[in-house]
Amino acid sequence: MKKHIFYLFIIILTASCKNSATVYNDPIPKHDSLKINSKFTNEERVINVWTPPNYNASKDSLTVIYMPDGGIKEDFPHIANTLDTLIKQNKIPNVILVGIENTERGRDLTGPSNIEYDLKFIKNPGGADNFRKFIKNELFPVIDRKYRTSNKKVIIGESLAGLFVIETFILEPNMFDYFIAMDPSLWFNENYLVKNYENLTKENNYKNKRLWYAGSSVADISTFTNKLNQKLKKTKGELIWKYEDEPNEKHNTIFRATKDKALTWIFSENK
Repeated sequence: MKKHIFYLFIIILTASCKNSATVYNDPIPKHDSLKINSKFTNEERVINVWTPPNYNASKDSLTVIYMPDGGIKEDFPHIANTLDTLIKQNKIPNVILVGIENTERGRDLTGPSNIEYDLKFIKNPGGADNFRKFIKNELFPVIDRKYRTSNKKVIIGESLAGLFVIETFILEPNMFDYFIAMDPSLWFNENYLVKNYENLTKENNYKNKRLWYAGSSVADISTFTNKLNQKLKKTKGELIWKYEDEPNEKHNTIFRATKDKALTWIFSENK
């Protein structure tokens, strides 16, 4: 019971952070906003797109970073400003950021679960597959049509969005080239993804894929990020990956504390 209460506290805290980007006074960068009527999520989705300052002066095709929790009142300003700084410091190449604003966050970022505890705070889990179909079949084509994009794609997320990143990495790795997950909620569905990692990935080809993920001091999260780390160590293949154990960070601090090194590492092959 204490563990369940602790989980609930963490999720509530995370949810409140996702709707309070102004607490950090992140300036809203110049950006485009698009609307897509999705047949997969059965609703209108708001998409925010940031391009680097020299985008219009160049003809280069750019890597695209896709981000759940990508609303203006969520993490979009935070990450767009971070990218702008890292680009100016020549730490990463020019990229495009695509933020996907939340509608029903718990639904979109989780796979199916019949676990009683999960259903207490996520009323309608199991929408991750439809959310992936929306991104792959509806969002990718729009972004590729409207912007100069390369064939390289990145996904970044934290907490439940981090869970979605890891689930996508495990279940459909060909959607993206690079994966970044901070404090992914791997405990969801009785840590199904970690528990079944070997069987779920045995047919996957991870050649040219890069995974960076991190775990905070929260025991009920770091337990499973560390277990995944141990499984990755035993996995043979061409995956390039890095795990950052961050015992000095809390669940609500790890995203901002690790974003710079995560993005720098992910793009290090291009340096």
